[in-house]
Amino acid sequence: MDLARRNLEAALQLLQSLVQEGLRLVVLCPGSRSGPLAVAAGLLDGPQLTLHTALDERSAAFFALGWSRARGCAAAVITTSGTAVANLLPAAVEADFGAIPLLLITADRPRRLKGCGANQTVNQQDFLASSVRALLEGDPDGVALMAPQALARLATRAIAASTAAPAGPVHVNLAIEEPLHAGTTTLMALQAPAAQLSPGQPAPLPAPRPAASAAAGAGPSDPIGLGGLDPDAPGLVVAGPWRGRPQHWPSFCAALRHWQQRTGWPVLADGLSGLRGEPGLALVAAADLCLDPEAAALLAPQVLRLGPVPASRRLQDLLRRCGGRQLLISEADPRPLDPLGTACHQWSGGLARWWQQLPPAAQRGSPSAASQALGARWQRREAQVQAQLAPLLAAPAWGEPAIAHQLSLLLPPGLPLVIANSSPVRDWDSFTPASAAARPIHAFRGASGIDGTLSLACGVAEACGDAVLLSGDLALLHDSNGWLWHRRLRGRLTVVLLDNGGGGIFEQLAIRPEDGALLDFERLFAMPQGVDPLLLAAAHGVPGRPCRRAEELPAALAWARSQPMALLQLCTDRRRDAAWRHDLRRMASALAPPA
Repeated sequence: MDLARRNLEAALQLLQSLVQEGLRLVVLCPGSRSGPLAVAAGLLDGPQLTLHTALDERSAAFFALGWSRARGCAAAVITTSGTAVANLLPAAVEADFGAIPLLLITADRPRRLKGCGANQTVNQQDFLASSVRALLEGDPDGVALMAPQALARLATRAIAASTAAPAGPVHVNLAIEEPLHAGTTTLMALQAPAAQLSPGQPAPLPAPRPAASAAAGAGPSDPIGLGGLDPDAPGLVVAGPWRGRPQHWPSFCAALRHWQQRTGWPVLADGLSGLRGEPGLALVAAADLCLDPEAAALLAPQVLRLGPVPASRRLQDLLRRCGGRQLLISEADPRPLDPLGTACHQWSGGLARWWQQLPPAAQRGSPSAASQALGARWQRREAQVQAQLAPLLAAPAWGEPAIAHQLSLLLPPGLPLVIANSSPVRDWDSFTPASAAARPIHAFRGASGIDGTLSLACGVAEACGDAVLLSGDLALLHDSNGWLWHRRLRGRLTVVLLDNGGGGIFEQLAIRPEDGALLDFERLFAMPQGVDPLLLAAAHGVPGRPCRRAEELPAALAWARSQPMALLQLCTDRRRDAAWRHDLRRMASALAPPA
């Protein structure tokens, strides 16, 4: 057997089968053991399969993750053996908890080199085991020994496991025997067949596959009816972060409009729900600021909860205080999603299917007088809070709450936005109005880390063609290798940096003592790094500009949006902004409670 040729043929057959199953993007990292996979990906690069290369495996995995989130189907990352595989773990964790499909294809040593001290031979098959939906392995003696049918089955299983409910990462670990690198004759012989074997029409993207019922409630194959809710009685809809596939967004919004028209229930929309600005919905955007212990008139005896729990602790407290009947509906994620323990039922079939399976009698009718009264109280409270916030957060106000508010009004409608974790997520939730334009919101709250923030945004920009990233300085610096995507990115990305010189989120927690001598807060928590982000971006060929006043923001944003990739540095004061947030919440709570 010509092992070098057979390795390449097997790699080609596997990737071609993945393309037939819906694979559209491959991110390749450098390595020798993965050589046959690299050459095969290069031969298949074209209209049906896009190939990107990346130096850093961690960045590569997050780029693929961002693309997968925005497209709703799995991208693949190819790495060599050894510690390269370990660098995939942070993205695998986020893909797991965020229910995002992702393929992690790793080259490995054959069985004869395992457990004998061979160089770069590690237990890499165990590195991702706690986070992946499946570990799929080829022949332990090498992929060259696998028949085409076995490789096709491997591809089918990989895509099926990644897209089954809940979607998530899959690790495909492939032993490859030496020799690894085919010569010129083999490359010439396989180049034409590679083009011929590429399928003429890619298969349609696979639909989510049902999973077994979760401990919290029934699975999607089991109709749940109203789940204990009474559409003729007052209630609330609490919409958490959106984790469904983009292909299902229109039907989700349509079902929510139908339910609100039927019940009159107000929709309390988390900033990451993606619902703010959606037409035809009566939304409450300032729920985080509307609530206080005296607002008993805003409680309801029943709640329809959509997706994961919201980030707002006040909104979480509302769910505890409401008690009563609470139905939690997720989008193809049957895992328990109720850390509050207040949901009576959880159903993972998605809101659109839930609405469709309701009996006609439950779908027909108009809101009751009591439901309309509760909705009116929420809308009055929302109007009160927004009327107070608007003049305080509009230009010339400057600070992170004001920047979130102003950006929501300045960014073009429909422009995808990626929001980094920590303070940016919370400010977007609290201080952006429901009247701002609708747009896709991408935030990676599965594990709520700051790993790979810039690379994630690059992947979203690649998938959507255009995107904006709103990030803090530590999150951006943590993924400085993400700037390397600048010369490879086919989409446009505008990076809006909230530079407050350290971890601003810790200023909002009860950590810093009044006597600074008791604890070195700056060193232990804020950790300012003293790096000039504009110089760092410029070193990678990315232009940037500082912006220090609200009056400069529209022009600075327009300049940044005109570049293929640009950094806009907005300098803020984290201590002052922490105090300002406290004052804004206190003022909102002091408003007269709704009658």
